Amino acid sequence: MAVPKRRTSRSRHRSRHAVWAGKSGVPDLVECPQCHEMKMPHRVCTNCGYYRDRQAIEVE
Repeated sequence: MAVPKRRTSRSRHRSRHAVWAGKSGVPDLVECPQCHEMKMPHRVCTNCGYYRDRQAIEVE
């Protein structure tokens, strides 16, 4: 089994993982097809509770 010869330095590790945050740092938003509020993609709408054209959660 392959084993690294040297430990990865902290700066090399962090610079490799810094790409995860994205370029802008602000999450993308899309319009909810039900209530037309802005929401994060692939998430339940917090305003109406719909996800993929069905009621996912009850909203008061």
